Amino acid sequence: MERGGVAGGAGSPRNHAVGAWPGRAERPMRRCGRVASGRRGQWGLGACPGRSHRINGGGGGAGRFAPPVPSAAAMGLPAAVRDRVAAVHRGSALPERLRLYDGWAARYEQDVAALEYRAPHLAAASLAFAFPAPRAGARLLDVACGTGLVARELHRRGFRCLHGVDGSAGMLERARSTGLYQELRLCVLGTEPLPAPAEHYDAVTVVGALGEGQVPSSVLPELLRVTKPGGFLCLTTRSNPSNLRYKAELEAALGQLERSGAWQKLLAQEVEYWERATTEEESTQGTGYISGVVYIYQKCPVPHLEEG
Repeated sequence: MERGGVAGGAGSPRNHAVGAWPGRAERPMRRCGRVASGRRGQWGLGACPGRSHRINGGGGGAGRFAPPVPSAAAMGLPAAVRDRVAAVHRGSALPERLRLYDGWAARYEQDVAALEYRAPHLAAASLAFAFPAPRAGARLLDVACGTGLVARELHRRGFRCLHGVDGSAGMLERARSTGLYQELRLCVLGTEPLPAPAEHYDAVTVVGALGEGQVPSSVLPELLRVTKPGGFLCLTTRSNPSNLRYKAELEAALGQLERSGAWQKLLAQEVEYWERATTEEESTQGTGYISGVVYIYQKCPVPHLEEG
């Protein structure tokens, strides 16, 4: 599942680096206390490691995004779309929530397109800029993969070895039809471990599922377990009023793991225009949109990087 337990749709690409400031030179990202060097170190997000930045989240790739133009129709989503989104966020019991996602699968991509949901594109762009080349042989796990919209964005950026897990059989059926995944497994994260051995993946993504009433923040150690040392984790959450308590809990857990030396934060990117709001109460300052965050972490310890 992508948005709110299911993964989401994409915006239009733009050619900027995540976190890049106009007129500022890019710097190599510091990895768990070391600056990467040699061929693997020739990348950067143009931002100091661990810094938080706020951007307007048009559909773009990395960096400064032109925001959508707010309009009086920003809240004019079809009632059926609003109802389906509200249903999966009501905090219902898990079996009922999974049943709702199974039923939503056929209309899911159409609905998130109406929402102008940008998280999959923004997350994939952020991970791609952080990830050292080559990407084709890297093994990635798309957690809460939904219908495969995150996989599409990753595939466009050169990632080819994609595995996915989701708690909804209906969503997995749609993901399988994309032909982008080498492996798909049914897994309800938060109630059972991921179906993978320790230190198996070069990167793990959780896009859209970390939110109130969805995947609990207590899953973070399990995500780290399946990530290789030096591997990357790309996570997202929303900043709308009804998700602020969850976001605070998530960021406390993220910080605790960083202080313990489990990983290092490379990016925390606030995006103002994350998706269209379904109610006036959820809208950010009357824009008709809600905001969200992309986080990139790197698991420690990092293997020694050879010079040259």
